[in-house]
Amino acid sequence: MKAMYTAHATATGGRAGHVETNDGIVSFDLAMPPEMGGPGGGANPEQLFAAGYSACFHGALQFVAGQDKTDVSGSSVTGHVSIGENDAGPGFKLGVVLDIDVPALSQAEAEALAEKTHQVCPYSNATRGNIEVELNVTGGKA
Repeated sequence: MKAMYTAHATATGGRAGHVETNDGIVSFDLAMPPEMGGPGGGANPEQLFAAGYSACFHGALQFVAGQDKTDVSGSSVTGHVSIGENDAGPGFKLGVVLDIDVPALSQAEAEALAEKTHQVCPYSNATRGNIEVELNVTGGKA
């Protein structure tokens, strides 16, 4: 792979620490969510992954739609990232649900676009075969 861009971030203190990018644009404290026995009040890795995946998938959706000259105005992608025990072995595992809303397209058109996007999105390509990713697609045009 020929890299077009490389992001750099450093974490200290794990899930109860701090994360910062080399340019300082991203810089905040992390905290365990109450659901995992922590105090909350800070971001956590699952939120960061949900934000990154949803932004990347939406960008890929816009890219694919642009190539096909398809209207995706008003579209959005909401990422839901869950963490739980790994049933297949030690440790933990992630699961992802992406809610993809494309109101300018019919349900069938939106589903076809989402599937095509899922083949293009770098996060989808990175996770394929490693974690479950569910696409919930909603079109709005009758």
